[in-house]
Amino acid sequence: PSVPVRSYPAVGDVAEEDHDHAHGHAEPAAARLLTPGFWAMLTVVIIGGGVALYRFIVGLEITTNLDQQHPWGLWIAMDVGSGIALAGGGFMTAALVHIFHREKFHAVARSALLTALLGYTFYVPGLLADLGRWYNLWHPTLPSMWQVNSVLFEVGICVMIYLNVQYAEMVPIVCERLVSMKHRPRVARIAQRLHAAFEKVLPALLVLGVTLSCFHQSSLGNLMVIAPYKLHPLWWSPLSPLMFLLSAMMVGFPMVIFTILFASRSLNRKPEMHVLGPLALYVPSFLFLYLALKVGDMAYQGTWVYLLDGSYEGILWLAELGLGVVLPMLMLLRPGVRRSPRWLGAACLLVILGVVLNRLDVFVLGYHPPYAEQRYFPSVAEFAVSAGLIAALMLVYRLAVTYLPILEPRPKARP
Repeated sequence: PSVPVRSYPAVGDVAEEDHDHAHGHAEPAAARLLTPGFWAMLTVVIIGGGVALYRFIVGLEITTNLDQQHPWGLWIAMDVGSGIALAGGGFMTAALVHIFHREKFHAVARSALLTALLGYTFYVPGLLADLGRWYNLWHPTLPSMWQVNSVLFEVGICVMIYLNVQYAEMVPIVCERLVSMKHRPRVARIAQRLHAAFEKVLPALLVLGVTLSCFHQSSLGNLMVIAPYKLHPLWWSPLSPLMFLLSAMMVGFPMVIFTILFASRSLNRKPEMHVLGPLALYVPSFLFLYLALKVGDMAYQGTWVYLLDGSYEGILWLAELGLGVVLPMLMLLRPGVRRSPRWLGAACLLVILGVVLNRLDVFVLGYHPPYAEQRYFPSVAEFAVSAGLIAALMLVYRLAVTYLPILEPRPKARP
């Protein structure tokens, strides 16, 4: 099928289309790009990029607080563990809209895809920064170097394939923008042919993407199963693969909702509450399943005794479940919370922070190498690189929604 050619509003203009007329027709956001927030994020990116370049030149020992007892730290927990989990909104929304055919949520599907794509894209430099021999990252592409018994290999190869699938899913969106370039008819014709070609294989790409996501999300948890004497009993479990997958599923929709609410506020747009509210109704079910699995596993293994010994691990576990699961679950069960952008954003943020805390607990705070002589605390350089990656993700998201048809047209929010 041919792509309808639409005239998109110029960047900086305001689209005033009626919402009902515009439903289902994504357009570039009508907002000014070069704002103070843009320059602030760019500054953080430049600083983080400079520190990352310094790390690649002089090595890990000088720039980080990692050592032989602590081979990983903030970059693995935040940029890899948390980043991949928070990108779960991509496969969750794809499954909801394109596999289970809940078409009313199509308005958020493209934003979810973009958020997931950027999460996985910036996972790569975070991983590179943590690897001693980062220049060997391409080795898993060679079948002669495959280690099929390695959980980490399965994670790497799935993420590598899934990242390419995500970029392929973005091709039709980019083509829609290029088709409207009337002053470049040749580019428009090529884009129209590409759009038609990728639309034919898009269903297969979506199914493949959901499948690959389930594989590597669970395998990240399986990675910790082989460390029973290093990980604190409150987080070690043979059910870790299921817990990691379920936590990525439960944070998927909250991440999509919070991203859209945050983008709507920064772009001075009215959020799509008629879509976000019903979408939030799915979240308590996943939160309850995750809570039941965690508590049930703790009761079966008898690790509840560590909650009574006064250790900081017990406090962290209670905070992770209480503030990151129980409280947002109770909030999202209230219709008033789901109708309020502010309260809905707060509830979703609690879920996000709960998953981030869980990954920090598993990979850093609850991870105790048996021969470690001192505790690990990230260096300033590690914080700078992580902040730079987060700012870069936000910056590219802003660029993408400004120039590509990602968000639905909305009237400008009235002050």
